[in-house]
Amino acid sequence: MSQDTSALSAGRLAAPQVSIPVRDLLPWGVFGLVLASLLLYFVGAEQGATSLVSGHYVHEFVHDGRHLLGFPCH
Repeated sequence: MSQDTSALSAGRLAAPQVSIPVRDLLPWGVFGLVLASLLLYFVGAEQGATSLVSGHYVHEFVHDGRHLLGFPCH
């Protein structure tokens, strides 16, 4: 059941390396940064005077994640 791996790898063609320009990656990086900032805001600061959503719905939804990340909430 042993196979010669050198024979298998010799038959493969090398995949061409594709370079992705920074101009194509920049919008996705900005989008990820904005999304992460919103997530951090809702987990860490969505309560009290800075609240965007009235009530305690967001607070209760992210309550366990807030404790997991070390944010005080009580």
